[in-house]
Amino acid sequence: MSSEPRLPAHPLGDDAASAPDGAAGDERDQPSSRSFFGRFFDALTGGEDEPAQEEILPQSSTAPSIINLRRKRVEDVAVPKAEMVAASEEIALHDLVELFREHGFSRIPIYHDNLDSPLGMVHLKDLALKHGFGASGPFEIRTMLREVLYVPPSMYIGVLLQQMQQRRIHMALVIDEYGGVDGLVTIEDLIEQVIGQIEDEHDEAEGSMCVLEKPGQWLVQARMPLDELEEKTGFRLDDASDEEDVDTLGGLIVVLAERVPQRGEIVTNEAGIQFEVVEADPRRIKRVRMRLPEELMPES
Repeated sequence: MSSEPRLPAHPLGDDAASAPDGAAGDERDQPSSRSFFGRFFDALTGGEDEPAQEEILPQSSTAPSIINLRRKRVEDVAVPKAEMVAASEEIALHDLVELFREHGFSRIPIYHDNLDSPLGMVHLKDLALKHGFGASGPFEIRTMLREVLYVPPSMYIGVLLQQMQQRRIHMALVIDEYGGVDGLVTIEDLIEQVIGQIEDEHDEAEGSMCVLEKPGQWLVQARMPLDELEEKTGFRLDDASDEEDVDTLGGLIVVLAERVPQRGEIVTNEAGIQFEVVEADPRRIKRVRMRLPEELMPES
């Protein structure tokens, strides 16, 4: 009588499969190199099977792939400093709760005077257990601080993923050459480079980075990579990005306008494609409505 087959161990450990906070689990047998998880493990550890896998896996730098673990660096996937959500150690309990509620995150970095003086992070679960469910007592944010990793932008994401697994720390701050904070990376950001976008109940309804509103018109997140947007729309946006260090739609618009345009402004490229700034603040563009000119409109 055949026995029930044993499932391979999760490559990130039991904490990634069932305990988001990194609870320790029992050791299990390593996965077979023929399975998906086996290839994942080999990519992290530099296993002997990796060169053969490189030949059959997608080579696009934007497509999810195990090979991204050894090809992409932290700077390629990090959330820029300007888009980070963080809080001062002086924040009040009510304001911290509102910050969690507004953004839907489970972890928020805490700093001393500014983002370049980080102290650690606060986990929503710790906040709820100590000050939720009718609990009372003085609010001391330092007693809830958890450790974060500090990593250089040049580190390969596979190395960082290993460190997060080993140390059970799921958030890292990217540090520049002067010791200042340059961005933020979570373990979810790294895993998405392998398996694709992970959507959950807290992701906003706007969801996709690029939404087709009607023929010839898209609503686009300004941080969307230019090559992905061009692939999705089928249009070359501008040659200006060839001369400038521009990777995103927002960066392209700033180059075209030679400044940060504000909400409601329209910037047009050489092909006549219009970029209307839908949402922005004084430092950056957030959302853009992209319209094709009549001569480029698809035939109905």
